[in-house]
Amino acid sequence: MSKTKNRWLIALSAVGIHISIGSVYAWSNFTNPLINEFGWTTKQVQFTFSLAILFLGLSAAFLGHFVEKHGPRKAGLLAAGFFGAGIIGSGLAVNLGSLPLLYITYGVLGGIGLGVGYIAPVSTLVKWFPDRRGLATGLAIMGFGFAAAIASPIMDSLIKSVGTGNTFFILGSAYFIIMTLSSLYLEKPAEGWVPEGFKEKAKSGKKALKEDLAQLTANEAIKTKRFYYLWIMLFINVTCGIAILSAAKPLAQESIGLTTAGAAALVGVMGLFNGFGRIGWASISDYIGRPNTYTIFFATQIVLFAVLPHTTHALLFQVMLAVVYTMYGGGFSSIPAYIGDIFGTKQLGAIHGYILTAWAAAGLAGPMFAAWIKDTTGSYATSLTFFAGLFVVALIVSLLIRKDISRLRKLNTQNGTASAYTKAG
Repeated sequence: MSKTKNRWLIALSAVGIHISIGSVYAWSNFTNPLINEFGWTTKQVQFTFSLAILFLGLSAAFLGHFVEKHGPRKAGLLAAGFFGAGIIGSGLAVNLGSLPLLYITYGVLGGIGLGVGYIAPVSTLVKWFPDRRGLATGLAIMGFGFAAAIASPIMDSLIKSVGTGNTFFILGSAYFIIMTLSSLYLEKPAEGWVPEGFKEKAKSGKKALKEDLAQLTANEAIKTKRFYYLWIMLFINVTCGIAILSAAKPLAQESIGLTTAGAAALVGVMGLFNGFGRIGWASISDYIGRPNTYTIFFATQIVLFAVLPHTTHALLFQVMLAVVYTMYGGGFSSIPAYIGDIFGTKQLGAIHGYILTAWAAAGLAGPMFAAWIKDTTGSYATSLTFFAGLFVVALIVSLLIRKDISRLRKLNTQNGTASAYTKAG
C-alpha cells in the first residue's frame, strides 16, 4: 500500500503556489517604471493587470474540469508552466518595448496560470480537511492575500538594481521553480479517506460528522438556484471590496484628512487585514457555519459602507476600514468550503472555477463604477452608499440560500441519505 501523504505538507504546497501567483497584486510596482521607460499611459499599463484578472476568471471556469480529470499535480504543473512563461515572457516584452506582447505574456499566459493555480490546490485541500475545510482553504488563500506584501519590496529592489526586464526574468524563473516543487507534492486523498481518529470522534459524539448536502457534478451544480445565490454573493462582496480597495487612499484623505504618505501607509497596513481575514474568517466558519459567516459579512457591511463616508474620527474610520478588509478577504477563503458543503467534493474544482467568474466580473465592475461616481459627483461617498444598498441585496440572497439549504436537508432526511437528492434544483 502506498503511504498516505502528510496533509499539512499538502497545505504548505498550496501556500507555495498561492504566494507565487498572488504576486499579481503587486503589479503596481511595475507601473511607474514602465511609464517612465516607454512613455505608455497609466491606463495602458494598468490594462495588463485587468487582463490578467479577466483570464484568471475565464481559465478557472474553462479549466476546472481539467483539474478534476487530471488531478492537482498535473494542474499545478500546468499553472507553473503558464505563469512562469507569462512572467518570463513579460521580460522579453519589456526588452522589445512591445506593449501587445506584454498583454499576451503577463495578461493572457500569466492570467491562465493564475486561474488554474488558484483552484487546483484549494479543491484538493477541501478533500484533505473534511474536519476543518475553512482553515485549510483559508491557509492557501491567505498566501494569495499576503503575496503582494512579500513580493513588493523584492520587486522594488530588483527593478532598481537589475532593471525591469531582468526583474521579470528572475521572478518568472523563481515562481516556476516554487510552483513546480509545490505541485509535485500535491495529490488527492484516497476515496473515502478521513483523518486519523476522525471516525472514532464522530462515533463517540466528540465531533459532529457533517454530511455534504449533495454530491453534484459541475454541470449539475449550475442548474441549481443555490449556485447562482453563491455567485451573486461573491460578486457583490468582491465588487464592493475591490471598489473600496481602489478608493481607500483618496477616501482616507477626504474623510479624515490624512496626508498622501499617511493614506498610502494606511492602505499598506490594511492589506494585512485582508490577509488575516482570509485565515480568520475561514477558520471561524468551521465553527459557526458558512451560511452564518456570509450573513454576518453582509449585515455588518451594510452598516459600515453607509457610515464610512460620514466618519471623520480617524481611529474609528481605520477600525471600520480594517473590518471591511477582513470580510473582503474572508469572502474569498470561505467560498470553497461553502461549495463543498452544498455541492460536495466530486467536482469541487470545476464548480469553484465557475463561481470565480464572479471575481472576473467584479474586478472590472467595482473600480470602474467607483471611479465613475467620483468623476460624476466629485466624491466617493455616493458610491459607498450605493454599495451599502448592494449589500442589502446580498443579505437577502444569503437568507434565500439558507432557506434552500434547509429545504434540501429536510428532503434528504426524508429520503434517508444525503446523496439521494443529488440533482436538486
